[in-house]
Amino acid sequence: MIISRRPAAAVCALVAALAVGLLPSAAVAADEPAGQPVPKVDLVLDVSGSMRTRDIDGQTRMAAAKQAFNDVLDSVPEEVELGIRTLGANYPGKDTKVGCEDTEQLYPVGPLDRTEAKTAVATLAPTGWTPIGPALIAAAKDLEGDEEATRRIVLITDGEDTCAPLDPCEVARDIAAQGIHLTIDTLGLVPDEKTRAQLTCIAEATGGTFTSVRHTKDLSRRVTQLVDRAADPVVTPVATEGAARCADAPSIKPGLYSDREKFSEHRFYRVDVLPGQELRASVSVGADRAVDRDYGVLLRALTVHGREIVRGAESGDGRTDVISSGIRYPKPEQDSGDSSSDVGEPAAETVCLQVSNAFSAPAGVKTTPGLPLELTVDLVDAPSAAADPAAFGLGRGWWFLGTLAVAGLLAGLLWGWISRLRIVWSTN
Repeated sequence: MIISRRPAAAVCALVAALAVGLLPSAAVAADEPAGQPVPKVDLVLDVSGSMRTRDIDGQTRMAAAKQAFNDVLDSVPEEVELGIRTLGANYPGKDTKVGCEDTEQLYPVGPLDRTEAKTAVATLAPTGWTPIGPALIAAAKDLEGDEEATRRIVLITDGEDTCAPLDPCEVARDIAAQGIHLTIDTLGLVPDEKTRAQLTCIAEATGGTFTSVRHTKDLSRRVTQLVDRAADPVVTPVATEGAARCADAPSIKPGLYSDREKFSEHRFYRVDVLPGQELRASVSVGADRAVDRDYGVLLRALTVHGREIVRGAESGDGRTDVISSGIRYPKPEQDSGDSSSDVGEPAAETVCLQVSNAFSAPAGVKTTPGLPLELTVDLVDAPSAAADPAAFGLGRGWWFLGTLAVAGLLAGLLWGWISRLRIVWSTN
């Protein structure tokens, strides 16, 4: 009986502790100001005839898109209002005027009913034209309302717009010129070079991103990331421009930054790191056009005098759409005996982040603008040497290796001596 009561008592104590921990949170939530702008996302899906092509994981592009949408709809944050618009879903004929008006709101932007949205997507079948420009104009109207809210259009298509002379890139520029803070992200399903160029132009016009997709899981993951960005606008990249030298580099704080880097270029950024902080940085460089097979990206942390502190590198060959690398640099606490620590705040160290790439392009491929990159910077409390063996300095590491070597040598000698004694005893 005693054994059975102790787990029960532990469970009761756990429930009580959780209740005490949760009640204040509920009270805080009740005190939060109401009327905060609601983030809105409109997913624009290409349902044109070319979506019948079977080249994504052994299934059609349409089937891959439906599967990805089901995954995305399951993970949409509660605070996001989401809608779904189609293009080319209804008219299979050859009349250009009718085909270029074929866009409709499949599911209105608003609170999400996952079952209803999934049912609507399940009814879609590849049908007609690819009126990207008209669909973007309509999607911008779908998102009208509070201009303070985060608003994103996520366009998923497998081809170029077929409704010239209305240029979807010009449409995106017009949307950006309205100053309504609407971002368009584009995803190309197995895109050719013309499609890649057009979708890149649309995304760049509004500060969005282009992603080439060749697998269903990649489509699900990327759309989910973009929807999450609407829910947490803090992670929307801030446009910046690195410099060719550390001395001229912009000073950046923790956050997510976007830039463009020419082929085989070096770009510098400056970060101030206080004693006791750890600098964590990562960079992703996208191949938004055809590139040669061998490529790489290098991220280095340097002193202002050019001495390397730490580096991270990644390389590969073959087709890629993005390559990433990262670094960690823990700055030790200031020595209590240091006279500079007695005067005011501890001095920050300026660390230069250098981003380099080893991409090259085949003949005929435009090298401008540069390749898109995203730089993530964070500053956290550095782990102490006692708590984290990885934070030990190199000197302590040598002492540790030396101790292991001596211990191994002594153990070997001892084992050899014991073995010899055993042989002598056995012969006697």
